[in-house]
Amino acid sequence: MPARKPRVVVTRKLPDIVETRMRELFDTKLNLDDNPISGPELAIATKDAEVLVPTVTDRIDAAVINGLGPDLKLIANFGTGTDNIDVGAAKERGITVTNTPGVLTEDTADMTMALILAVPRRLTEGARLLKENPKSWTGWSPTWMLGNRIFGKRLGIVGMGRIGQAVARRARAFGLQIHYHNRNRLNAAIEEPLEATYWESLDQMLARMDIVSVNCPHTPATYHLLSARRLALMRSDAFLVNTSRGEVIDETALAQLLEAGELAGAGLDVFEHEPAVNPYLLKSSNTVLIPHMGSATIEGRIDMGEKVIINIKAFSDGHAPPDRVLPAMGG
Repeated sequence: MPARKPRVVVTRKLPDIVETRMRELFDTKLNLDDNPISGPELAIATKDAEVLVPTVTDRIDAAVINGLGPDLKLIANFGTGTDNIDVGAAKERGITVTNTPGVLTEDTADMTMALILAVPRRLTEGARLLKENPKSWTGWSPTWMLGNRIFGKRLGIVGMGRIGQAVARRARAFGLQIHYHNRNRLNAAIEEPLEATYWESLDQMLARMDIVSVNCPHTPATYHLLSARRLALMRSDAFLVNTSRGEVIDETALAQLLEAGELAGAGLDVFEHEPAVNPYLLKSSNTVLIPHMGSATIEGRIDMGEKVIINIKAFSDGHAPPDRVLPAMGG
């Protein structure tokens, strides 16, 4: 007799291939219209469920966790970050939390590199001009739409984990000099091929870089890590790129610096109050803003789904899921 399938609730629309596989393996309730589910709705949806599959946009705080169905034993997050989940509250209720680490590294690093190129070279300004007002372009000019050279510039990476290292490898190929700040210095086997310079002091690094890329996770310790004070340390001709989490940067202070011309430009894939975007950033001519697309590839989303499935299958078979998140890791 076949084993009973675990009862699973998915909060958002996932790629068809992932949903189909989940339906094959589990007793799965899908969110076909892709509308976000509120806390009270989650309590109803998980009344008989054993597994919840949320995404990084679902706020699974202590109140939501305490309202989940009595049989709920696993929260298998569809995403690398777990700052959307109160992991400590889940542990207190005997609920295991998993995530999908590693699968988005290359996609996010690609997007980071795209922003590092796009902002100093004014790519979106030029593209927008040709589409919106093509007649304003009268041909090549020696002084028109000048940007800044990338080659030879200093890139400061805040957070040298998987994604930070992948950004460094790409940037090195473009001739950038690699600098980084991290909780711990990397070993020589990683540092030396990148010719990377480690800064124990984030303040000192920020003050010396041409481009700063934020690649650290959002935790209580990194909330507004780039505060108004730290942002003001950056040179007025420097550029800031963020593909991690919006909460890591004081967005209001960033907007004020850009508006005052005290920062050359910013490339942002994430925002502090998503999906709301600071109106000053929207109006700014020296920003490249994209709607949280860093991990948005078909391949990446399918890989995330496979990780979720593996974690659920391992847990339901009585094994430790490979991507369990502990309170100290999740913040």
